[in-house]
Amino acid sequence: FDGETLVDSWRIKTDARVPADEMALVYRGVLAGFEVTGIAASSTVPAVLRELRRMLDRYYGDLPTVIVEPGVRTGVSLLVDNPKEVGADRIVNTLAAHVLVGGPAIVVDFGTSTNFDVVSAKGEFLGGALAPGVEISVDALADRAAQLRRIELVAPRSPIGKNTVEALQSGILYGVAGQVDGLVRRLREALSPDDPQAVQVIATGGLAPLAITYSETVSRYEPALTLIGLRLIFERNV
Repeated sequence: FDGETLVDSWRIKTDARVPADEMALVYRGVLAGFEVTGIAASSTVPAVLRELRRMLDRYYGDLPTVIVEPGVRTGVSLLVDNPKEVGADRIVNTLAAHVLVGGPAIVVDFGTSTNFDVVSAKGEFLGGALAPGVEISVDALADRAAQLRRIELVAPRSPIGKNTVEALQSGILYGVAGQVDGLVRRLREALSPDDPQAVQVIATGGLAPLAITYSETVSRYEPALTLIGLRLIFERNV
């Protein structure tokens, strides 16, 4: 980021076995040519978070750094039974969604799992729903069904598949869209019974473009939602 402007971003696979020094090589590579003046970070993988701390201490120890964890000011109240269970990514997304839309919202984050994060009109995290991610569903079908295989996730010619590949594509893509719309409608009614349509629905995550094309309820796509939330938390703590 340069101020509020996102200058660039990259996607890197998560590997819990990567040590801090190897992690530093990757980050130094992608950040070459950029003047880094501060760092905000979060991770929901404990082993990665441990090595991330080591990397930041050793290679970026002179920079102001904020890691999203208990004690960090986020401005997000966690109105759930056990706040310690809430992943840092869901807190970050809640803050970004509230700042962007200024009202009640549902964040649909397409990742390893598909997270539905419910945000009150005041910006509170109210809970939500968790479902298997798109890729997990594809892998499970291929692993558990002898005659099914991994496929390219693109739209078939028709919802009525004429072969195994098209049938899988139809079931996964339209199935995920139907799952999203069904859950969103229930969550909207629970959050705002008098005016469900007042609740904005924001999609994010690497796999979001696959599903939102066929969704009837997603009103906004913010691929950098989590990064925006990290920037906001950095600004509140440095």
